[in-house]
Amino acid sequence: MNHTVEHAQVPVKERSKHKGLTIRQLIVRLLLISIGVFFEAISLESFLVPNKIIDGGVTGISIMMTHLSGLPIGIFLIIFNFPFFIVGYKQMGKTFTVTSACAVTALALLTTFSGIPQFTNDLLLAAVFGGIIMGIGVGLVIRNGGSSDGTEILAVLFNEKTPFSVGEVVMFINIFILGSAGFVFGWNYAMYSLIAYFIAFKMIDITSEGLESSKAVWIISDLHQEIGDALNDRLGRGVTYLNGEGAYTGNDKNVIFTVISRLEEAKVKNIVDSIDKNAFLAISDIHDVKGGRFKKRSIH
Repeated sequence: MNHTVEHAQVPVKERSKHKGLTIRQLIVRLLLISIGVFFEAISLESFLVPNKIIDGGVTGISIMMTHLSGLPIGIFLIIFNFPFFIVGYKQMGKTFTVTSACAVTALALLTTFSGIPQFTNDLLLAAVFGGIIMGIGVGLVIRNGGSSDGTEILAVLFNEKTPFSVGEVVMFINIFILGSAGFVFGWNYAMYSLIAYFIAFKMIDITSEGLESSKAVWIISDLHQEIGDALNDRLGRGVTYLNGEGAYTGNDKNVIFTVISRLEEAKVKNIVDSIDKNAFLAISDIHDVKGGRFKKRSIH
């Protein structure tokens, strides 16, 4: 996301050419990416690699190649990732490519020279905690505009030339990689790898999108004014009235739109049901909310 900054608001010496970010914002972003990369290195060196448990994507391929060749994993992270960054430069943009290349380089150096010790020989503990720490690390990198795995870039390129979505391409690639682990390490290790991958996948979502996902709510009702007032009074949520038209009847429809926290979903349903049992209600997850009257808070 680009941030437009006026000269009158920010001194020239504090401005950055890096996608409209101020120098302070850029430093914070790079710091968080560095922390994410450090978490990834801990996951690899302390849990996954010593226990022959792989992650998805290029990282998983690198773990297998490390065990087959005896060479440090950092070498393969560089070899397998950088071609994707070069090929995907035009599609992903300069900022993303440079940031991701730096993240991969840092990860390669950390895994090769940091000397991070192995924490456990227990395969289940290694899969669970390796997946958690890996997911947090990858999520921090993604949240701050980078990537430490070229698989996503490959998926974007495939998406442009095939009918499959980016998510489907990533899934196909990772199924192949995780299946390969069964032939390289044995099927027990492949199953533990699947556990680690699933946990990491969920932790990436939590870290990159936030623990408390918000909900977007659409309500269609002839009693829209009463429902809107109730949502405002009982939840303290601002509502917006939208004008709509029924495609089948051609009648005018009044649509209520608002954003709530996950904990308020049941209360919204109760409010709507108590006023108009025939109201149309749709609720969906959203992850980024900014501005307006929306503030995250707990329900008492």
